Amino acid sequence: MQAEVITIGDEILIGQIVDTNSAWLGKLLNNEGIDIHQIRSIRDTSDDIGHALKSLHPETELVVFTGGLGPTRDDKTKQTLADYFGVSLTHHPEVERHIEQLFSRFNREVNKFNRSQAWLPANCIPLFNEKGTAPGMMFRENGLLIFSLPGVPYEMKHLMEDRVIPLIREKMTIHQEMVHRTLLTQGVPESILADKLQEFEDQLPPDIKLAYLPSPGRVRLRLSGKAPKGNEIKSRVEGQFAVLHRALAEIVYGEGDEEMEEIVGSLLREKGKTIGVAESCTGGYISHLITRVPGCSDYFRGSLVTYAYDLKENLLNVPNDILLSEGAVSQPVVIQMAKRAAEVLNVDYAISTSGIAGPGGATDEKPVGLVWIGIRTPESVKAYQFQFNGDRERIIRKASLMALDILRRALVGKSEFVRTY
Repeated sequence: MQAEVITIGDEILIGQIVDTNSAWLGKLLNNEGIDIHQIRSIRDTSDDIGHALKSLHPETELVVFTGGLGPTRDDKTKQTLADYFGVSLTHHPEVERHIEQLFSRFNREVNKFNRSQAWLPANCIPLFNEKGTAPGMMFRENGLLIFSLPGVPYEMKHLMEDRVIPLIREKMTIHQEMVHRTLLTQGVPESILADKLQEFEDQLPPDIKLAYLPSPGRVRLRLSGKAPKGNEIKSRVEGQFAVLHRALAEIVYGEGDEEMEEIVGSLLREKGKTIGVAESCTGGYISHLITRVPGCSDYFRGSLVTYAYDLKENLLNVPNDILLSEGAVSQPVVIQMAKRAAEVLNVDYAISTSGIAGPGGATDEKPVGLVWIGIRTPESVKAYQFQFNGDRERIIRKASLMALDILRRALVGKSEFVRTY
């Protein structure tokens, strides 16, 4: 089945909000074996909505609109769909009763604009929306299935999961199967991975593809298989995924949607160990990543963000003469930071960072992107030097992820690793 996703709203086009709906929809529909042909964002005007309907790809069988269903005059979707199908708007008392009940919970009066949301195109099947006032709508025309949903993400997701997906499964036959497996790699850029995997890609069958999905500090590798049902595409993708995993074993840290901080947290909890952090150039970003994970209090005790020289001296006992002779961005400094952080925070493991995130502060000997990362384990204390590229934000993220990967490797007993960034 081929589908198109169309998000409606001037606020998307002018950058006022980020369109997260289409990414979520793409993933959900793909998991159902539906092939997304196109995703578009358009203005909330009758002309643009009408043009989007008239310019659908000939093989499209499913269309999902989001947005433009509010009660105000700038929401044009409902009337435009009625005009497109040549029908009038009709009143749905059950929708109006829902709106009244919703407003009564907050002691608010239902005005004429709110009541207008109970008027829908005569040929639509309303999709009841427990999360908001705007119902979704379903249309069928010449084998084409069209859904129009609110743009508010939590309302749209509710309707997709509880209403739309069951209807799609019921009304349309999906003839092909789609399978994805994702491998997570750390520390090696996309171009070097592509060179290393040339032979692997050459031997892939035509119905299995490898995609590179880079982001600061990591590259996700997605294997995708698409074939008619009954073609054993899942087992064939699994076989190729195992080959890929073996080829990159030294730089793989996880699979699927796992995040580095989740993997590290699971390892710490599993081993009953604690972690603390001493940060300079990363400015608390490592601590932010760690504390994004629910339940991190099981293993994370705290952090010290010691940006200034005097804080490194007073809180982490970094000797003043080392700071003056070696500079803050140096091996002995991050080693002392990690050692002292472990003592002050009373943890089993401590990681430390000091570097030059830029754009200023560099010298010929210490360019922008130079970062030292230290780690203190129950057995030893070590420091590693890196040269990261990119702007300030990218350098901070790369350094933070690398620090967590160093911790991960210590927890699983891997001391050596590829250092390319």
